[in-house]
Amino acid sequence: MANRTQQTTARTSNRKKKRSQHSQQSQRAQRGAALIIALLLLLLLTGMTVAMVLSTSSDMLINGYYRNFRGSFYAADSGLTIARQDMVNNLLTAVPSSFSATTQPIPTSALSNTVSYINSTYGTNYQSLNQGQAATSWPAKFKIDSTRTSLALSSCTVLGGGGTCTAPTGAVSGYQYIYNYTLTGLGQSHGTEAATVDDAGSFTVTATLTPSGATQTSFAAWGMFIDQYGICSGGTLVPGTITGPVFTNGAWTFSDTGSYIFTDSVGSVSGQAGYSFSSGPCDQKAASSDSYKNGNNKSTIAPTFQSTFNLGQSSVPFPQNDYSQQRAVLDGVGTSTSAVANSDLNSSVKNIAESPYPANGTSTGVYLPYTVDPSTGVATLSGGGIYVQGNAGVQLSLSGTTGQTYTITQGGTTTTITINNALKTTTVVSGGTTLNLVGVPTQNDPATGAVTRDATMLYVNGNITSLSGPGQGVPAVQEGTALTITAAGNVTVTGDILYNKEPVTTTQNQIPGSPADTLIPGNNSGQVLGIFTGSGDIQLRNGQPNGNLEIDASLATISNNGTGGLINVGSQINTLSIVGGRIQNQIKNIGATTRNVYFDRRFAQNRFAPPWFPSTTVQTSASNSATLTTTIQRTNWFNRTTY
Repeated sequence: MANRTQQTTARTSNRKKKRSQHSQQSQRAQRGAALIIALLLLLLLTGMTVAMVLSTSSDMLINGYYRNFRGSFYAADSGLTIARQDMVNNLLTAVPSSFSATTQPIPTSALSNTVSYINSTYGTNYQSLNQGQAATSWPAKFKIDSTRTSLALSSCTVLGGGGTCTAPTGAVSGYQYIYNYTLTGLGQSHGTEAATVDDAGSFTVTATLTPSGATQTSFAAWGMFIDQYGICSGGTLVPGTITGPVFTNGAWTFSDTGSYIFTDSVGSVSGQAGYSFSSGPCDQKAASSDSYKNGNNKSTIAPTFQSTFNLGQSSVPFPQNDYSQQRAVLDGVGTSTSAVANSDLNSSVKNIAESPYPANGTSTGVYLPYTVDPSTGVATLSGGGIYVQGNAGVQLSLSGTTGQTYTITQGGTTTTITINNALKTTTVVSGGTTLNLVGVPTQNDPATGAVTRDATMLYVNGNITSLSGPGQGVPAVQEGTALTITAAGNVTVTGDILYNKEPVTTTQNQIPGSPADTLIPGNNSGQVLGIFTGSGDIQLRNGQPNGNLEIDASLATISNNGTGGLINVGSQINTLSIVGGRIQNQIKNIGATTRNVYFDRRFAQNRFAPPWFPSTTVQTSASNSATLTTTIQRTNWFNRTTY
């Protein structure tokens, strides 16, 4: 028994020993596998780390290349802007300070000289852009590819006269050039990355002549003209941006309630300007700015004059009456110092029934200057427009693509007159009667009687009780229509009067890179409207639902010692916009929250005006000179960098 027990104990001990040996062998095997796994994981992490380093390095390298390329691209584009502006400047400096009106101001040699200047200045070596305030900016430089620079004259037009620019004829008032250009800019930044950008487009350069001595000038040549304006008299000029030449036969008074920006020349007869401080005095000074200190508070009034500010100028005489406008209806010439009598009307104008204006006068009616051939019955228009006797409402509207319609309302009678300059016909309709006339109203040369242009004078011998277009935002003045509306009394504007095409921009960058009030290429068809009264006001009685009102016209309420002005007689206007100008005897309340006035730059320097618009004699410089205006239009901009 004891022996079996010992044997069992020995077997049990052997089994435990074997299990212990097996366990130790298993643990040694596992320790080898863990080492291999750890080495594999370390290798994997090392590979991932290397990949991340390479990826980050590559991204930084790519971003660096991209950054340098974008820097090169912007350097090339900046260089193009510099060279393009220098092209324009070089053309303008080629204009002499004085010259004959029959000699074009920009010589043909200016083209090759400008190209040579650009290539020699920017085409040889790279030019650094890191100058002035940009000295510490990202490095950038440019040059112009001289093999691709070109400048060519596309067209040259004589303004006011005829012939060609090399052989002009007639009463030349200026020249308009259109140049086509091409430029290629090369830009570089850090490293060797480079960019190549092409630029092409056109320059329009208008050179308006200012003749020597005294000249007859239309009042439309001013963006704003105020006859009677006393210095520090209690009223101040409304702050804002005022475009076009500005003048007063009195004195300007500025306030500190807002800023002033004048884009063109400003003048006054007074040798001083008024500076009215809201918390202080109204100073009178022969200066372009003034300051006032009240304790520790200092206020400064400093209008921005982008052109000149001229004090102590000669006064500008105003017209005595509207005899010339009234006479223009009868003869198309419109030069008269005597009133139009009933006998003049009786011999010159007829109504739709072919009855002459009554020799003893009448209180109402619509009349036109025409004759009737007794043998053929053909009626031919022979004068300059439409004569309306008595108060009337007038609506302007388009007729097709070439016709201008005038709807004249007097009491219960409506007369519609359609003038088609393309077909050379005038049609009058009233009730069930139609009168067809051969010809259209014309403006004629006073010396020769020859027709200078198709133009209409609508003269109302009374008040215009309502003047508007066909609806808000709807064009009212046709392409090619040259029109002046004159009233013996007041003119009341009740709705929008719009050109079919606006001649100038009304927002900044409407033409890229140009301010508001910039001539729009291709939008000048000779369309023009003037509104004039020598003895009344232009009254605003806006009836449009949104409270806004736009008048595309040069507005004149002037006569010698008159009291006319632009005045609101209706409800408050939200935004009043005028495309043209305003010429007034006095400043009156326009009752508008916002006022925008855009000078029609076709009127500048007596180059263009509404027909028979009031004019005056102005003493100009002693020698012929030119006023230059330029617009730039880019038509092609292409990044042709090889990647």
